[in-house]
Amino acid sequence: MFHAPILPRARKRSRPVEAAVPRREGVKFEDVRLYLVERKMGRSRRSFLTHLARSKGFIVDDVLSDEVTHVVSEDSQASSLWKWLQECVPKNLPNMRVLDISWFTDSMREGRPVAVETRHLIQDTLPEVPTPTSVSTVSQYACQRRTTTENNNKILTDAFEVLAESYEFNELEGPCLAFRRAASVLKSLPRALQRVEETQDLPCLGEHTKAVMEEILQYGHAFEVEKILSDERYQTLKLFTSVFGVGPKTAEKWYRRGLRSFSAALADRSIHLNRMQQSGFLHYGDISRAVSKAEAQALRSIIDEAVHAITSDAVLALTGGFCRGKEFGHDVDFIVTTPELGKEESLLPSLINRLTKQGILLYCDYQASTFDLSKLPSRSFEAMDHFAKCFLILRLKDSQVEGGLHIAEGDSRGWRAVRVDLVSPPMDRFAFALLGWTGSRQFERDLRRFARLERHMLLDNHALYDKTKQEFLTATTEKDIFAHLGLEYIEPCQRNA
Repeated sequence: MFHAPILPRARKRSRPVEAAVPRREGVKFEDVRLYLVERKMGRSRRSFLTHLARSKGFIVDDVLSDEVTHVVSEDSQASSLWKWLQECVPKNLPNMRVLDISWFTDSMREGRPVAVETRHLIQDTLPEVPTPTSVSTVSQYACQRRTTTENNNKILTDAFEVLAESYEFNELEGPCLAFRRAASVLKSLPRALQRVEETQDLPCLGEHTKAVMEEILQYGHAFEVEKILSDERYQTLKLFTSVFGVGPKTAEKWYRRGLRSFSAALADRSIHLNRMQQSGFLHYGDISRAVSKAEAQALRSIIDEAVHAITSDAVLALTGGFCRGKEFGHDVDFIVTTPELGKEESLLPSLINRLTKQGILLYCDYQASTFDLSKLPSRSFEAMDHFAKCFLILRLKDSQVEGGLHIAEGDSRGWRAVRVDLVSPPMDRFAFALLGWTGSRQFERDLRRFARLERHMLLDNHALYDKTKQEFLTATTEKDIFAHLGLEYIEPCQRNA
C-alpha cells in the first residue's frame, strides 16, 4: 500500500513586534494615554481595538509605562490583574485609572474620553494599592466627587475657609481659590484624616495647605489662622460684610475711615447708605440669624400660593442649600417660571405686587431681565446671570412655621424677617438656571472648569455651548446637562462641595 510522505508542518509565521512608541498623527486627546491589557483580550482583538482608538485620536501605548493614564482590561479577576500591574508599574499605579472595557467602548461610541463612573472601575482587592483616598478615586473636580452635608474633616476645612476669606479680603484670588479647592476635597472624604501623610495622593493640596493641616493635627489649631482671627482688620471686614448690601470694597472703605462698629458707621454723616444697606441694618438681628428648614418650607408654601394665584401653570423650584439637604441657611432661593415663553417676564412684578398687598414685603430690589440669546456664548463667567430676579426681605409669622420660628430667646414679636431671592428664567433655560442656583459655589465653579478644560464646552446659568461642534446643546433637566458633559449624574444632596 502506498503511503503519502509525511511533510514537515509549516512553521507559524511570527507576528512582527509592534513598535513601542504609538503613532502620533491625528492625536486629539493629549492628556489621555491608554494601555490595553492583552490578558483575556487576546492579541488580535487588542490590535483591532488599538487601531480603532488611534483612528479616533487617542494615544495608545504598546508598552505599559509610568506615562500611561488609563489601563483598560477585560480581565474580570481583579486580584490577579492588580498583582500583575503592581509588578509592572509599582511606582505610578496609584495615579492610573484601571478600567473595565465598558469605559473603552463608551469612549469609542462618543468619540472622546468619557467621564469615569463607578461602574467603569476595576476595584483593587490588594490592601497595599491604591488607598481609598488615592488620586485614582478622588477627582480634582468637585463635579466628579459626591459630597454630602456630613463633613468628617470640619476642623481642617473651617481653618481653610478662614484663610480663603482672608485672602479674598486682600483681593488675592489665587491663594483664596487654592484653599477653597483644598477644603472642597477634604469635605468629600469618607473619614477624618489623622496624618498629613494620608493626603499624599489627594488632588488640590499644596505645601501651604499641608503645613496648616500638620499644625492642626498636631496642636489642635493653626498659628496662622489664630493670627487672622485676632486681626482687627479681618474682624472689622467680617463684621461689616455680614450686613445685607455691604460688600468687601465698601467694608474696606469704612475700615480705612477708622470705623470699627455698626454704631460708628451709622453715626458717620459722610456715609450715605443705599436702600439695601438701610434694610440690612434695620433687620440685621433677624437676617443675620440662620433660617431653618421648616422656615424655608413655610416660605415655599407662601410663594407657591402667591404664584399660582397669578398663573395656574407656574413652575416653582426651591434651590440653594436647602435643595442640597442643609438644615439651615442664610436665605431661601427659588426659581419661578411658566411653560409659555415670554410669559415669565410678568411673573415677578405680579408676585411683588401680591406680596405687597399681603403686607409681608419688607424690602424689594427688582432687576428686570437683560437676557439676550444673541450675546451667547459668553466667554467669561459672570457671578450673576441676566434673568429677571428680585432680592426680598419677607415677614414670616410664627403661626406659619411648623414647630415655630427660629428666633432669639425672649423675642415675643411672633414674626421675623427672612431674606428671599427669586429668579425667573424662560422655560427653555430652566435646567441651566436650576443647576447654577442649586450650587454649591465650588461645585459650580468646578463644573464650569470641567466643561471648559475636559470637554471644550462653555457652561453658565444660561446655556451649554459645544465649541467643537459650534452649537448650543439643549436641556430640559439637570440630567441632560450632565449627560452632555459625559458626567455621572450627582444628586443635589451630594453637591455640598
